[in-house]
Amino acid sequence: MTDDQRPTRRKRPTFTDQEALQFHAQGRPGKLEVVPTKPMATQRDLSLAYSPGVAVPVLAIAENPSLAFDYTTRSNMVAVISNGTAILGLGNLGALASKPVMEGKSVLFKRFADVDSIDLEVDTEDADNFINCVRYLGPSFGGINLEDIKAPECFIIEERLRELMDIPVFHDDQHGTAIIAAAGLINALHLTDRDMAKTRLVVNGAGAAGIACTELLKAMGFAPNNVILCDTKGVIYKGRTEGMNQWKSGHAAETDARTLADALNGADAVFGLSAKGAFSDDMIRSMAPNPIIFAMANPDPEITPEEVARIRDDVIIATGRSDYPNQVNNVLGFPYIFRGALDVQATTINMEMKIAAAHALAELAREDVPDEVAAAYQGTRPRFGRDYIIPVPFDPRLIHTIPMAVAKAAMDTGVARRPIVDMRAYKAQLSARRDPVAGTLNRIFERVRKFPKRVVFAEGEEEQVIRAALSFVNQGLGKAILVGREDRIHETAVQAGIDLEGRDGIEIHNARLSHRNATYAQFLYERLQRKGYLFRDCQRMINQDRNHFAASMVALGDADAMVTGATRNYSTALADVRHVVDAKPGHRVIGVSLCLARGRTVLVADTAIHEMPDAQELAEIAIESAGVARRLGYEPRVALLSFSTFGHPKAERAEKIQEAVKILDGMRVDFEYDGEMAADVALNRDVMAQYPFSRLTDTANVLIMPAFHSASISTKMLQELGGAMVLGPLVVGLDKPVQIVSLGATDNDIVNMAALAAYNIGG
Repeated sequence: MTDDQRPTRRKRPTFTDQEALQFHAQGRPGKLEVVPTKPMATQRDLSLAYSPGVAVPVLAIAENPSLAFDYTTRSNMVAVISNGTAILGLGNLGALASKPVMEGKSVLFKRFADVDSIDLEVDTEDADNFINCVRYLGPSFGGINLEDIKAPECFIIEERLRELMDIPVFHDDQHGTAIIAAAGLINALHLTDRDMAKTRLVVNGAGAAGIACTELLKAMGFAPNNVILCDTKGVIYKGRTEGMNQWKSGHAAETDARTLADALNGADAVFGLSAKGAFSDDMIRSMAPNPIIFAMANPDPEITPEEVARIRDDVIIATGRSDYPNQVNNVLGFPYIFRGALDVQATTINMEMKIAAAHALAELAREDVPDEVAAAYQGTRPRFGRDYIIPVPFDPRLIHTIPMAVAKAAMDTGVARRPIVDMRAYKAQLSARRDPVAGTLNRIFERVRKFPKRVVFAEGEEEQVIRAALSFVNQGLGKAILVGREDRIHETAVQAGIDLEGRDGIEIHNARLSHRNATYAQFLYERLQRKGYLFRDCQRMINQDRNHFAASMVALGDADAMVTGATRNYSTALADVRHVVDAKPGHRVIGVSLCLARGRTVLVADTAIHEMPDAQELAEIAIESAGVARRLGYEPRVALLSFSTFGHPKAERAEKIQEAVKILDGMRVDFEYDGEMAADVALNRDVMAQYPFSRLTDTANVLIMPAFHSASISTKMLQELGGAMVLGPLVVGLDKPVQIVSLGATDNDIVNMAALAAYNIGG
């Protein structure tokens, strides 16, 4: 195996305990809130929402219960339920302790598949009491996701609830892992030219996931006696009595093998759902040629890809870890499986639906990877093969691929109460549900992890900046350089409970004492000597102003990117940077805000620099903004906004917008654009349809504002009143990667902007 064929591993993203606690505590505690979907502003709104208007749907549902899916949240609501007896890898810590995990699961449902979810923690370890609690909750939900319940109770609970309830009941610890692993195995068998019916498989671990994998693979075509299930006592064979139960007995094989080592001798594939170190070197050596190893124990696999590579070079390996290729990640399954089940109002999630999801995932991995995913790999586009048998979680095609397969299987097997007639329209609806945060930021972070950078955090003495720098390093994004006085930084860190001692990846540079001080001062003097600055002015700026020092580091190649702004106004910080860094030749420096709201991503410009741009400047702002959209993986559709639309009402200020469009016409740019138009015309398909001559083929994703003040006001209002996530303003058009956060930014804001700087979103 050559070096470029060996499994690649990125530094595992980590964080401190304090970072995790702060994340969950800051602002509104927890990770969820309830937001009304209907207006609640007037007395009429309240009358419709509650009494007396609510009586109308009540009577309708009483007469026809299926109408609850039309008039309530039931059609898009899943309950995530646990008793905390098997929390992640932490064990039985109780129902209350499981709540952060269940909230997190609810967030993943919403983020990846737009499924609304609520977490419910049931404080009992008695299976019958748990069942009796959950069974009566059916009218509230369209599905039940069971989570972190220990075996064998999880089997009893799921089986009984499936019998008692007329909605899908799905234990993700069992079936989620089984479906994703089965998808990867389908492709591994294809690559090694194996027949599923003749393949010998060992499953090590007879808990919830191990038994679910065994059941699913047998249902897909594995011969029963070719699948050997093992637990801590060895092979589960016919006639064994020690440590057995009805679920293990159902998979007892006729075999002479008694130990895991016996079972693996000559085996084609192995699923590890057990513990770190369970697979020895000799076991791996004894397997058949081109073996398939899924080492899925978390957080540490049964054997690592590096260890396997030292033993033999013909292996296909998958793990549960994100820092290795072929990650078996449940987020590829449960959000999309429930999405499909909910959309056809399925009464259950049956075996056929699970098999359909596995095959859909496997087929997706064989397709050409879209640019949006390839962008994370910066030129090394992943292709179907030994290191790419399972799609990555931020693949935008998951949202329409898996639900469609699940929905079709539900219809084919007769468990769909509301079949979908137009699958093409359904695919479009699914694509529209995709949360851009899951794609946009994940894609940026993944690419930066693959190509980590040295980023200067200019305000290194501030607590939130220190936290951000530590998080940047812990997430595997690169090295962080804190600019400030060493004693002050360490003092601040100690007071905040942050441990910086011996931290790899974090450097501290004191501007006044730096050995590069004289070089930076001379560099700055050569730039500013004809702009009224003496050498001592430049020396003072380098010694005393961290923005000038940090920007000089980037300008002279001592760092790759810079982030600042937490303690200074945006315009002040930008002016400091512009003393050191020029505009990129042929480009205009502008500010672009990235707005992520209700499943849509929209870029807004200029939000920071040009107060009253003229027509030429507006055209150039449009070009720069379109470039940012493309670097984010979007095909730009640019709307030049005004209070008027295509000449009505007539106004002198709208004329410059019209002129900017004419300038773009003359420049023959390669993106869609039009204007002048009002914001609702640009963003609402129905309103846009009143202007069939518009050049935009769909709603705009880049908005060019007529002035700085309107851009700044609108984005800040959207963030505060509309619940949008706003990143920026992003500095675009500089010759070096520099980003400026808003005054008083949180550590999370700073990390995001540092990642954007490292990604070089500004061009």
